[in-house]
Amino acid sequence: MKEYIEKRAIDIANYIIEHNTTVRQTAKQFGISKSTVHKDVAERLVLINPTLASDVRKVLDMNKSERHIRGGLATKDKYLREKSLK
Repeated sequence: MKEYIEKRAIDIANYIIEHNTTVRQTAKQFGISKSTVHKDVAERLVLINPTLASDVRKVLDMNKSERHIRGGLATKDKYLREKSLK
């Protein structure tokens, strides 16, 4: 694996852990696609640093379990904004 890919995977993992971010937020921050973020942390990182990969997996699993709540809050905010514009 190329060195810059390994460094990117580690940087992404550290960012996710430090900032408790989602894959989308991380992709936006690094200027790469969600697919690249996911591949880096789910496949490449396991080969580079299994302990770090496990820590990232915990954050991503927590985000996944909470996403229905974030979606509901986003919908609520949307309708509140629409109501206030009327």
